[in-house]
Amino acid sequence: MVTNRKKFQGVLNILSFNRHFYVIGLLVLAIALTVMLLLKLPTIIVWITISAFVYGLVTPLLVSAYVYDFSGYYSFKWLQPHINDNTSVKKIVNINAGFDETSFILQTKFPTSEIKVFDFYNKKQHTEPAIVRARNVSLTYPNTKQITTNKIPLKDKSTDLIFLLSAAHEIRNNKEKETFLKECKRICKPNGKIIMVEHLRDVPNFLAFSIGFTHFFSGKTWKNTFKNAGLSKIEEVKFTPFMSVFNCSN
Repeated sequence: MVTNRKKFQGVLNILSFNRHFYVIGLLVLAIALTVMLLLKLPTIIVWITISAFVYGLVTPLLVSAYVYDFSGYYSFKWLQPHINDNTSVKKIVNINAGFDETSFILQTKFPTSEIKVFDFYNKKQHTEPAIVRARNVSLTYPNTKQITTNKIPLKDKSTDLIFLLSAAHEIRNNKEKETFLKECKRICKPNGKIIMVEHLRDVPNFLAFSIGFTHFFSGKTWKNTFKNAGLSKIEEVKFTPFMSVFNCSN
């Protein structure tokens, strides 16, 4: 069982999985500087260009280090306000999109609970290089099952707690997200909860990831999706300025 994370593991993961963006960014910067020097453009333009590229390349790493390495995200202390009593949670489902850094940790947080892990990764739909690379290094929790987003192989009202941790945004189609969340609702007990953690398409994440923030969805989109899936109680709590915790129930 692996629960201890290495120092700066979060930001190193981001850098490794998205290295193609950094290679392309540095190549574009080199070409841009060469052209500007050949055209003998004013020095101020050169420095503005360098500053813009450095901001775009470095800021996401700094924010990722803050969120994933220094905020306590993987300690799960942020979960306590949402769970009244850990011992009352008997059955847990943790669903990922092909990269699982949390199931082993959850087992230590809920030692008396039964944890089932599902992976909805679809190699035909989820073709981003970052996901492929993440899967190659991800530890697989025992008995993790591959599923589709329209079918979770569990009985109705059988689960106390469902975790969707930085995974649900990989479902790009809104109707597919609704179908998936309906399945989550179906397997939830009447007093069960769905805990989702996500970056949002908002101002802080735009400042952090620039155009990359479009990979996420807005808080309004998620709330509408939850409502369309039949979930009536939706609570959003900010976990750092860059991530939100959604606590949803029937």
